[in-house]
Amino acid sequence: MEYTLSMTFLTEAGEKSTLSISGVKSTITKAEVNTLMDVVIAKNIFKTDSGDLVKKSGAQLTQRQVTKYEVA
Repeated sequence: MEYTLSMTFLTEAGEKSTLSISGVKSTITKAEVNTLMDVVIAKNIFKTDSGDLVKKSGAQLTQRQVTKYEVA
């Protein structure tokens, strides 16, 4: 299984901006997600057209199963 964490933030202009990270552990907790989002906001390392990320809006963990077939 592959897991992707999508974190949605509000920007200074009040618009939503989503940051997705693939390859996260399936055991990530709500507390860890909250801490990660707080660090992203505090470090202010991402730039958007609508300003800095200023507030958490939501987060979700998506599970994806891929089946690969070897073909000749």
